[in-house]
Amino acid sequence: MEVVLLERVAKLGQMGDVVSVKNGFARNFLMPQGKALRATKANLASFEAQRVQLEANNLETKGEAEAMAAKIDGQVFIVIRSASDAGSLYGSVTGRDASEAATADGFTIDKKQIHLAKPIKDLGLHDMTVVLHPEVSATITVNVARSTEEAELQASGDSIADLAAAAEAEAEFEIAELFDDIGAAAADDDDLAPSKDEPAAEVEEDQPEA
Repeated sequence: MEVVLLERVAKLGQMGDVVSVKNGFARNFLMPQGKALRATKANLASFEAQRVQLEANNLETKGEAEAMAAKIDGQVFIVIRSASDAGSLYGSVTGRDASEAATADGFTIDKKQIHLAKPIKDLGLHDMTVVLHPEVSATITVNVARSTEEAELQASGDSIADLAAAAEAEAEFEIAELFDDIGAAAADDDDLAPSKDEPAAEVEEDQPEA
């Protein structure tokens, strides 16, 4: 099906372009969302008549989107989730979660504006693209952690693997210290015990008086 685009559509074309797309894509996405019209003579004539106004509206919304992008680009939002020791989430983090985290921090980002190739299923720092306008996007980072303290450590550059290795090393150090203490205590006991090669000290008995 041939359609005329009413706004820029990524990987498809700019406003006013007449492009050929699959019927389903046009009927289920482009036309219902007001991104395109079937390229009939009547629709093309209608578009040309409204083109100036559409371009003006596009510039206005683009300017608003650029202002918003300047505020949110590079922002980091914390999402707390349960996970295994290896860092695998018991569930996943989606665009909705990122939207809610941003809202909690005072930013308004619709979940539909957040583009994810696939849901996040691991702890760590994950970048997301926020499409604010067909020609404007920003990047935010979601810090997925099991606690606020863990999120702070991740933000400082420590990975979950680093944190797990540090915790394991600390546990091993504590165990080693425990065994050292036990060994030292046993050595002290050995020092106090009489040697097998040394005769036991004789106990003098009191002699009766003559």
